[in-house]
Amino acid sequence: MRLIPNYLFGVKPYEKIAVFTVAIFVTILFAGVYGIVHDQITYSISPEYFTKFKYEQFGLEPQWFGGDRQTVAVIGFLATWWTGIFIGLGLGFTALIFRDYKSMWKALGKAMFVTFSFAVANGVFGFFYGRFGLTEMNPTWWFPENITDKHAFNTVGTIHNFSYLGGLIGLVAGIYYLIKRNRLDRADQIQAQDSTGAV
Repeated sequence: MRLIPNYLFGVKPYEKIAVFTVAIFVTILFAGVYGIVHDQITYSISPEYFTKFKYEQFGLEPQWFGGDRQTVAVIGFLATWWTGIFIGLGLGFTALIFRDYKSMWKALGKAMFVTFSFAVANGVFGFFYGRFGLTEMNPTWWFPENITDKHAFNTVGTIHNFSYLGGLIGLVAGIYYLIKRNRLDRADQIQAQDSTGAV
């Protein structure tokens, strides 16, 4: 008895398995690069968020990597690469529903774009919320010692949290896109077959 339905892998299962595997590595790479760029931007907003918080959290010293910017890049990658595993697994497994590896890969590319777009958009929203919303509320929660710009620190912390949330929302949106795209493709295929049969 087969544990996995035939339609998930088709006649040549290695093709879809290859796409599934590549998708995981691609999303890991995208997530890591996203983290690097993300943290370079947020470092510009609040260097203290890294020098007085993230350095200690990750146990890193800037002299190990030749400076603050390089260290921030390492932190960005380490903080996000692992999210690519879950994104790749979620999107890749869902994309197995497509009829062949070509349509699977094409849809996966668009689903990845959807997912990371949500992460970026949510991060931007987090910036405005942290910059203006939290400033008005004047939060009094814990800060590392000797913070000189608490508003900037709060803003970057909010951006980070919203970006992670955006990644999760984006994954759900990407999965929804794949399911909807597959239904439309199958409907088009059935319509094309009916049209051919009618002729």
